[in-house]
Amino acid sequence: MIRHLAQTSLRAALLGAASLLPTLGSAQSADAVFETPNRPSLNFYGVTGLIDMPSAEMLPDGQVAIGISTFGASTRTTLTFQALPRIQASFRYSGIKDANIAGFDTYRDRSFDIRFLLNRERRYLPAVTVGLQDFAGTGIYAGEFVAATKNFSGGRIPGNIKATVGLGWGRLGSSGSIGAPFGSNRPQFQSGDTGGELSVDQWFRGEAAPFAGVEWQINDKWGVKAEYSSDAYDVETTQGVIERKSRFNFGAEYQVSNGVRLGGYYLYGSEVGLNLQIQLNPNRPVSKLRIPAPRPYDVRPSRRADPAEYDTDWLVSEAQASAEVRDVLIPLLEAEGLTLIEVKTTTSTTEVRYSNQRYGAVAVSVGRVARAMARVLPASVETFRIVPVVNDLAQSVVVFRRSDLEALEFAPNSPDALLAVTGFGSADPVLAGAARNETLFPKLNWAIGPYLTQRYFDPNEPIRVDAGIALSMSYQPAPGWKIAGQVQHRLTGNVSEIFRQNQSNLPRVRSDAVEYDQGGDTSIPRLYVSRQWKAGPDLYARVSAGYLERMFGGVSAEVLWKPVASRLAFGVEANYVKQRAFDDLLGFQDYSIATGHASAYYEFNHGLTAQVDVGRYLAGDVGATFTLEREFANGWRLGGFFTLTDATAEEFGAGSFDKGIKITIPANWLLGKPDTRVRSTTIRPFSRDGGARLNVPGRLYEQVRSGHRQGLVGNWSGVWE
Repeated sequence: MIRHLAQTSLRAALLGAASLLPTLGSAQSADAVFETPNRPSLNFYGVTGLIDMPSAEMLPDGQVAIGISTFGASTRTTLTFQALPRIQASFRYSGIKDANIAGFDTYRDRSFDIRFLLNRERRYLPAVTVGLQDFAGTGIYAGEFVAATKNFSGGRIPGNIKATVGLGWGRLGSSGSIGAPFGSNRPQFQSGDTGGELSVDQWFRGEAAPFAGVEWQINDKWGVKAEYSSDAYDVETTQGVIERKSRFNFGAEYQVSNGVRLGGYYLYGSEVGLNLQIQLNPNRPVSKLRIPAPRPYDVRPSRRADPAEYDTDWLVSEAQASAEVRDVLIPLLEAEGLTLIEVKTTTSTTEVRYSNQRYGAVAVSVGRVARAMARVLPASVETFRIVPVVNDLAQSVVVFRRSDLEALEFAPNSPDALLAVTGFGSADPVLAGAARNETLFPKLNWAIGPYLTQRYFDPNEPIRVDAGIALSMSYQPAPGWKIAGQVQHRLTGNVSEIFRQNQSNLPRVRSDAVEYDQGGDTSIPRLYVSRQWKAGPDLYARVSAGYLERMFGGVSAEVLWKPVASRLAFGVEANYVKQRAFDDLLGFQDYSIATGHASAYYEFNHGLTAQVDVGRYLAGDVGATFTLEREFANGWRLGGFFTLTDATAEEFGAGSFDKGIKITIPANWLLGKPDTRVRSTTIRPFSRDGGARLNVPGRLYEQVRSGHRQGLVGNWSGVWE
């Protein structure tokens, strides 16, 4: 047996080759579209448009854009996401200096936009888009529009010309009105409005006004714009922060690089403005990702040519054979950044369970395991059962016929051909009779390094940052068990300088955040023990206890039902927690609560995942959170959520209900090398007590889904990489 393994290993080693390949697919049309001279540019609101007016254009699918603009006393920073080919969504943070609105020297406003492409541009027809601007804010920028845009290129004029005409309502219909086609009853902006609620009764109501403009992209660097604006700037002119003398705006823009564009403008006959546009596409693969090329599959001789190779007398006992395969596979997988957990082999079938510390796409790790198995297993082993494991949870079993791997590696459309003959199933909770890697437990991990804490949207200081040093440790005494914690020490920052009077009408489960910020320089954000295990073929379970998050500690239990091939999953979580002391060390306060949720998850096409959580929140309010998130092939994830509970808008306070944006960026996209870590952040316009959910470490769904069928198929071409 050992001699055979050594011979097979040597033969495969001679066939190996080293090179550098990206792991995340091939460059796609998203960049190609973006690099053409008629690429969409952003307006002063940070959305596709002219100068201050919108256009009907959409960004390339998945594109993320950041617009930073300033003119007069107004500054706007906007994050725009092309969520789907026909749907664009934006979040904006604006400031109007010296406006004396709501008692602030600089009035700061948060607003959301959304637009829908009704008709794609065709040879004779323009693109047509309908949009809602500031549809869930205070209403200072609220407006609706219908716009049409047509591209004209060729002929005697170089470059590309885009013409836009449109009709606006609300703010976009405040100058040059032609009437009120859908009714004149539209409430005006009120400076004391807390915002946050959908003003459906205002949409497309009131006076409507036309706008128009033209953009000439002269070459791949320079472009010029001119527009006729339908925005009267009533609030700003009333407050005396700008003087509006004209309805016409003019500007010139320079493409600094593929993702950066800078523009200068003359607006409304009196103001000079600047606009910085940054665009990047999550669909883009990591062009400099450094991954050694995989070895070619070791191909067995045919049974007819060498029938002795297929003898099964090498198997004296399954236990002994499994142990020998384990010992040979451990270093091979370690060389790939993978860890062997256990192996079981028979004369015809071998199952390998492993964990992945390197590849963001699970399919890549599955392919690397299959290649290692082909190097060492005797020819009689025809069936490969490969089980990715995350935090001791067996995700699924991927079943290959060895002959398919050998035959299809260089076949046309090889990923699709292999997918058609690959099986996906539930992994047994326990692999009976397996040879385990005995070196894995107990295991101690620790890390020490810098940390940053950010707080957004303080009216007096929009971004506040603390910096310090953090020590993180985890100890795993046995499979499924973990004791983990973190100690932080703040060295510098201004987060604790936030001063905001708390006027919450609910139990202060989140609005006392400033008291925690001011509690002391040294804190213990988390310190807990947890156990998680697979309770059945499609059932996963977790129990955690301790200081579960910065503000609460207690006990949490969760059960998740998630079949491997199903797009649907259900989970239940129950918690009993107590509020922690403000110093973030080991004490508690008097407030305690039982909280929990029932959750449903569904994976749509295009990488979209919807989640609905129904239950009781930390402040005792009852309701539901709705989340929609899109994941791209290279690991980027963007989405949004909102929570509606029985807490009224008045009880909730400014913002009316909880909502926000979620962004996840994989570390390999930033580092240019394989890495499974991600950096996630949640941007909430307002953080209040209503709709506040416990932040439990290690919720099950995200641990499980990447190794199930949908997660694997989304990056299936990686199985050959």
